[in-house]
Amino acid sequence: MAEVTETSLNDGQKDMFMTFVVGKETYGIEISHIIEIIGMQEYTEVPEMPDYIRGIINLRGNIIPLMDVRLRFRMEPRPHDDRTCVIVTVVDTVLVGLIVDGVSEVITLPEENISSIQGIAGAQGNRFVREVGRTASGIVLIVDPNKLVNDDELEMLRSL
Repeated sequence: MAEVTETSLNDGQKDMFMTFVVGKETYGIEISHIIEIIGMQEYTEVPEMPDYIRGIINLRGNIIPLMDVRLRFRMEPRPHDDRTCVIVTVVDTVLVGLIVDGVSEVITLPEENISSIQGIAGAQGNRFVREVGRTASGIVLIVDPNKLVNDDELEMLRSL
C-alpha cells in the first residue's frame, strides 16, 4: 500500500477546492488533498471488504483502494458512465481513489464564504461533511477526506 507524508499547504492553493458531483449535490475537497484525477478504471475486487470499497487498482506501481462515494454516503448505486471519475486523494497517509459521478471544477472559496456544518440544524452528526461553502451558483458541501474512514477501516486499507 502506498503511503504518503503530509505536505505543507502551498499558499497558491489556499482557499482552493476541487468540486465534484455525487447525485444531485456538489461537494468539494481542498485541492491540497488531491493527488490526481483519473478516469474510471477496471479494478480488482477484494473479498471481505465493505461494500463501498469497490476494489483496488494498480496506478503506476501503487496499489490504491477505490471507495465508491455514492455507497459511502448511503446513496443508491448507479452504473458508471463516461463522466465517472476517480479522485486520488490522501486519507491520513494512505492513497485512496474516490469514485464520483463527475468532477466539476476548481473553485476559490474565501474563508468568509465557508460556514461550519455545526451551525446547521440537525447536521451535527454528519461525519463526512465538515463545512458548507457558498458560491454564486449554489452550495458546496466540503468533505474532509480524513473522515471518510474510521481508524479500523484505515488499518484495513493500509493492509491492502
